[in-house]
Amino acid sequence: MFTKHRSLLHLAVVTFFASTATLSVHAAPTSADFVVYGGTASGVVTAYAAAREGLHVILLEPGTHLGGMVTGGLSATDVAYFQIIGGYARDFYREAAAQYGVHTLNKHGDWLSEPKVGEAIFNDWLKKAGVEVHFHERLKEHGGVSRSGLHVRSITTEDGKIWQAKIFADCSYEGDLMAQAGVKYTVGREGTEVYNEDLAGVRVDTPKHQFLWKISPYNDKGKLMPEVDPGPMGENGSGDKKVQSYNFRLILTNDPANKLPWTKPRGYNSAQFELLAKYLGQWKEKMHREPRLGDVMNPVAIPNKEADFNNNGAFSTDFIGHSWTYPDASYAERRKIWDAHMLYTQSFLWFLASDPRVPKPLQDEVNTWGRAKDEFRDTDGWPNQLYIREGRRMVGMYVMKQSDLQTNSTKPDSIAMGSYNSDSHNIQRVAMPDGSVRNEGDVQVAVKPYEIAFGTILPKKDQTDNLLVPVCLSASHVAYSSVRMEPQYMMMGQAAGVTAALAIQEKTSVQDVSIKALQTKLRSQKAILHLDQETTGTGVD
Repeated sequence: MFTKHRSLLHLAVVTFFASTATLSVHAAPTSADFVVYGGTASGVVTAYAAAREGLHVILLEPGTHLGGMVTGGLSATDVAYFQIIGGYARDFYREAAAQYGVHTLNKHGDWLSEPKVGEAIFNDWLKKAGVEVHFHERLKEHGGVSRSGLHVRSITTEDGKIWQAKIFADCSYEGDLMAQAGVKYTVGREGTEVYNEDLAGVRVDTPKHQFLWKISPYNDKGKLMPEVDPGPMGENGSGDKKVQSYNFRLILTNDPANKLPWTKPRGYNSAQFELLAKYLGQWKEKMHREPRLGDVMNPVAIPNKEADFNNNGAFSTDFIGHSWTYPDASYAERRKIWDAHMLYTQSFLWFLASDPRVPKPLQDEVNTWGRAKDEFRDTDGWPNQLYIREGRRMVGMYVMKQSDLQTNSTKPDSIAMGSYNSDSHNIQRVAMPDGSVRNEGDVQVAVKPYEIAFGTILPKKDQTDNLLVPVCLSASHVAYSSVRMEPQYMMMGQAAGVTAALAIQEKTSVQDVSIKALQTKLRSQKAILHLDQETTGTGVD
């Protein structure tokens, strides 16, 4: 049995997946107005917004930290047209910037902060708002949701505790509460014909994060190298159940006083990077220069001599092809997938830092960096959150589509706005019939600011009437690739929290909440809902 802790920084992230022994099957239920499941940034803001409206709110987090990716390594905030980010999301980034003596959010650098800074802010917010936070509370894997008709009455966590509420919100990246509540969802990519999206399905020819010249995925013995799928890739535009790649966003530093050295991970196998070694070995001949760090990762500087390192190029930190089964996997299988991603990440860095096949200038550059000692202290400097870019997607009251990003950008029931480009990471790395290897699945298409419909966070009323879903929201794969950014999750969380309060006040289902009342309240909280609103000065510091 795990010991309950309210501290954010004491127990390792491995407890996220460890089975929790049952305390008592006869435990008395704990009741609240609103139970939020998942302490992601969206979950924090959802709980905070509802508590600010006077609700008794309980936030259940399966792990040991608050903030999800916002505090789990994604410090290079995906803001795009930042004028449309309003409400509590903007308040968060403004407060984070103030920690560094910055009092505006008028350029991208103003939106970047260290994970520990964001986590402290979230913790402080919930404390001040009176939100009751419980860590180590994962939904019981089977039979975790109790319903009466279409109404969710309670949820049960693995320790046997029962949590009752009038309204629930699933703010997790996995969407387990949503799924157990009987809400329809999908996984993978729609074909082009489903929603008439020309970016949908298999993408045979994509130039980004691609091998820059034709290279064979076979070794000298004619055997397919590791990390390459034998194929076939699939027909262009066809749908499948494959999911874009996950990775860990690394917080590294080149400050010797704060830098942890690279070490060989247990289970390391250099053969896993045979294709990368071959690619780097040909680099100078093909590109007429030595490979650089920016060719294999994307570092974005954040305060205090640190940087957020993300995937970049054909072979990087994205563990391509290994995320496909995660959304519907058992808890045990997800643990294996999570661990495999961590081993891959640790092995990738050790390979670059130590393998003699890596060109020396690149290796020397890699070794100027290391994990920051002052981040992720309970996991030895490695991030505590896997970047689950996409998992289950609800099929809700309104399914957001490619057209909502490009041509149908205004919504009378708007609850927030988005502006980040369509951004799906690669989904598969495939051996091609011509003897080459190609990555497939990347989508990078610019969009203009668009409005997000209320229906995207609402299940259909004939499935449940008191559940809100602002993370595994209702969108096609193409639309989700844009709206999946953390500021948008936070803004939709704000709308979800206010919706919960209004549903209780109006004694109605979440689907029947007055959109006029909701929008009026959100505007009073400085949310940006419409395309003309950001030009009035509301979205500018």
